[in-house]
Amino acid sequence: MIFSSLIFMFVFLPAVLILYYLVPRKYKNLCLFLFSLVFYAWGEPVYVFLMLSTIAFDYLAGHLITKYRENTVKARTVLVISICINLLLLGYFKYSGLLVDTFNSFTGLAVPVPDVVLPIGISFYTFESLSYMIDIYRGEAPAQRNIIDFGTYISFFPHLVAGPIVRYEDLAAQLQNRTETFEKFTIGGKRFMVGLFKKLLLANNLAILADKVQYMGNPSTLTAWLGALAFTFQIYFDFSGYSDMAIGLANMFGFNIPENFNYPYISRSVSEFWRRWHITLGTWFREYVYIPLGGNRCSKIKNVRNLAIVWVLTGVWHGASWNFAMWGAYYAVLIICEKLFLQKWLDKIPVFFRWLYSFLLSVIGWVFFSYLDIHKAFGVVAAMFGFANGTDNLGIYSLITYAPLLIVAAFCSSTLFEKLTEKLRKSGTVGKVIWSAGFACLFIVSLTFLVNNTYNPFLYFRF
Repeated sequence: MIFSSLIFMFVFLPAVLILYYLVPRKYKNLCLFLFSLVFYAWGEPVYVFLMLSTIAFDYLAGHLITKYRENTVKARTVLVISICINLLLLGYFKYSGLLVDTFNSFTGLAVPVPDVVLPIGISFYTFESLSYMIDIYRGEAPAQRNIIDFGTYISFFPHLVAGPIVRYEDLAAQLQNRTETFEKFTIGGKRFMVGLFKKLLLANNLAILADKVQYMGNPSTLTAWLGALAFTFQIYFDFSGYSDMAIGLANMFGFNIPENFNYPYISRSVSEFWRRWHITLGTWFREYVYIPLGGNRCSKIKNVRNLAIVWVLTGVWHGASWNFAMWGAYYAVLIICEKLFLQKWLDKIPVFFRWLYSFLLSVIGWVFFSYLDIHKAFGVVAAMFGFANGTDNLGIYSLITYAPLLIVAAFCSSTLFEKLTEKLRKSGTVGKVIWSAGFACLFIVSLTFLVNNTYNPFLYFRF
C-alpha cells in the first residue's frame, strides 16, 4: 500500500484516524501498531513476520544493553551481536544476489543466485533499529519498557517503508507524551496535500519522459539532457513528496518527525546539496559512522578515508547494484575535493556559477544512479556532452511536450513557490481564502490524476 493510492486515502487512513481518536490514550500506540502491521502486510504479508522478529529481537537487545550497562564488555558484546544480526539480515535480503552474481563473474563458477524478494522498507527500519540500540548503549535514550511502544516506533506506517529515518532519540519521548491538536492536524493535512501534488502531478508525469529515454539505446544530446533533467526532478518530487506525506501523516497523529529535504537544488556546492538532500540518511551516517570513525577531528588522510567510507556506504545503501556504489564513490570524490581545496575556489566565484556547478554535478550523478548498466550511464553522459547526434525526433517532440512541466518543476523545486504561497496566506482574508481554495484545487486535481492514471511508480520502494 502506498500513500498515493485510493485505498489508502479513502479506506485505510479514515479508518485508522477514526479509531485512533476514539480509543483512550493508553491504547493509542496499540492502535497505531496494529494498523501499521496491516499497512505493511497489505503488500507483503510474509515479511511482516520478519519485521515482528526484528522488533522482538531488538527490544530484548535493548534491555540486555541496559542490564549490563555497568559491565562495558558485556554491553558492547550484546550491541555488536545485535548489530551484526540486523546487518546480516539486511545483507541477505538486499545483497546476496549481487554478491553471488559478482562471485560467479570473477570465478567463472555457476553458483545458483538466490531468488530473494527484497522486503519493502527493510533498509529504513533496520537503520532505525540500529539507532535504538546504539542510542541506548551511548546513554542518549532509555530502553523502551513497553514492547508495543517500541513496535510502534519501528512499524509506524508514515515512515515505515520510505522514511524519513527517525532516530530513536528523536521519537522516544513522543511515544509516551505527545499532544494531538486541531492546528497540528490541519498543518499535517496541508503537508500531505503538498506531497500528494508533488508525487502525482509532477513526479509521475516526469517519470514518463525519464522512462522513455531510459529505454532508448543511443539518445541524442537533446534527448539525453531532457531525460536526465526529467529524472533529476522526478526523483526529487517522488521522494520529497513521499516524505512530505509522511511528515503530514505523523502530524495528524500528534508526532513530529524530522524534515528530510530542504530545497537541495538551490545548493551552491555538492556538500551543501547533501546537507539538504535525504537529511535523515545523512544524519544517520554522520552520527553512527562518520563521527565514530573520527570525523574531521583527525589527520587529513584519515578524514579522506572516513568520507570515502561513508559515501560508498551511502551509495550501497540505496541498492544491490554496482552503479549505486559508483554513484556513492562519485560523491565521495567530489566532497573530498571540496573539503581539501575546491571550496576555497568556489567561495570566490559568483553565486550563479556556484549554483550551476552544484546542479550540473547532481544531474550527472543521477544518470549513474538511474542506470543499473554502468556502460549505458557513461553513454548517456557522453551524449549529454556532444558525443552523439544533436537532436532527434523524440528529443524535439519531448522538448515541445515537456518543457512547460520541466519549467514548473524547476519553479517548485526552488523556494519561490513556498515564499509566494506564504505571502498570499499572510496577505489578509482574501489571500487566505485564495490560499485555501488553491490547496483544495490541488487536492482535487491530484485525485483526478490518481483516478484516471494507473501509472503510479515509486522509486524508493526498491531501496
